[in-house]
Amino acid sequence: MWAYESVFYQIYPLGFCGAPFENDGVLEHRLLKVKEWIPHMKKLGINAIYFSPLFESDTHGYNTRDYRKVDCRLGTNEDLKEVIDQLHENGIKVILDGVFNHVGRGFWAFQDVLKNREASQYKNWFMLNFQGNSNYNDGLWYEGWEGNYDLVKLNLGNEEVVTHILDSVDMWIKDFDIDGLRLDVAYCLSPEFCKRLRSFCDSKKEDFFLVGEMLHGDHNRLMNDEMLHSATNYECYKGLYSSFNSMNMFEIVHSLLRQFGPEGWTLYRGKHLLSFVDNHDVTRVGSILTNEKHLPLIYALCFGMPGIPCVYYGSEWATKADKSEGDPALRKCFDEPQWVELCDWISKLAEAKKNSEALNYGSFRQVVLNNKNCIFERKSDNERVLVAINADENEFTAHFDAGCGKAVDLITGEEHDFGGGSVLPPYSAYFWKCI
Repeated sequence: MWAYESVFYQIYPLGFCGAPFENDGVLEHRLLKVKEWIPHMKKLGINAIYFSPLFESDTHGYNTRDYRKVDCRLGTNEDLKEVIDQLHENGIKVILDGVFNHVGRGFWAFQDVLKNREASQYKNWFMLNFQGNSNYNDGLWYEGWEGNYDLVKLNLGNEEVVTHILDSVDMWIKDFDIDGLRLDVAYCLSPEFCKRLRSFCDSKKEDFFLVGEMLHGDHNRLMNDEMLHSATNYECYKGLYSSFNSMNMFEIVHSLLRQFGPEGWTLYRGKHLLSFVDNHDVTRVGSILTNEKHLPLIYALCFGMPGIPCVYYGSEWATKADKSEGDPALRKCFDEPQWVELCDWISKLAEAKKNSEALNYGSFRQVVLNNKNCIFERKSDNERVLVAINADENEFTAHFDAGCGKAVDLITGEEHDFGGGSVLPPYSAYFWKCI
């Protein structure tokens, strides 16, 4: 699967393109801006992109009005095809956000229900009670997602609804040639729906990638050979920044051992979760880390651990934004990309990751672990890589059996000799490939 050897870049199109929050109905071809960023993405080592919602919606994209029409604030269906074609020409795969659990109040079928009530042919598309009332005083009650009544829950037990969704996905594949989907609030979707979606997508395009937004619980419920290929790794997202801020590498390594370690009860060994240090829903990594010297290290850990790394646009140059400022602050528009030292570092990590069998497919084993430093092994049939992190302001000398005399650092290309202990300078990270 191509995704397992990829480095993703996430763009939240409405914010990235500077679209107004409310859908003003005015057509603007803002999405074409993505084409201007392709050289930046390529230089960064990106070979896959994940677009947050870009179909017609009421406001933020997750309250869909029409699955088959690009949001007028972003442009036209032709604009999206043009952007994806150019991304493909540059070797970049594309996955879109599939928001299938709920729609917006402006969704055409829900509007028909509000107008025609019991006489609407779409009344069974939603969870309704005509004897109740809504927060919007509609004279009927409906189920909203987690109490958010701007997000109208779809009845995925209704064959007509499922058919409409699958036909929309079919259109996305035929018209836009997308390579996969990220499923919004996948933890709300039923195994039956996920199985149906996987079977459908497999029949339409080879190696079509499905990754689900999962927050808690056992992701194997939906991530398996019959349903989704991958899930978001929120446990390690928290462990990554928390381990650096508390100077306690035990936290992230514990999570990695729990998920991917050699023990028989390991949750996700052999699976490929989506790894990230931030995204459109959480505080930017540049704001959440208390020591900015840990920025290169948190990316090294994210790229070195099992999983598929995903970089959120703007964070590669350490943009700051706090969740407490509201979602729009996290989803900012930048006139143009910046290139700083951190970008150079991430580009080297990306090349190392994409070209390493061990980093893409290798097992996980703890080698050295202290509060402020850790070394772990990624091992595949043909390659062994030791990922070493020193989060301390002081030099650290690690004494351990490397299983080889020399190595080459996949990040810098420099040779390393394990004889007499391995010296890790302050705030340093290495991907040592054993020779």
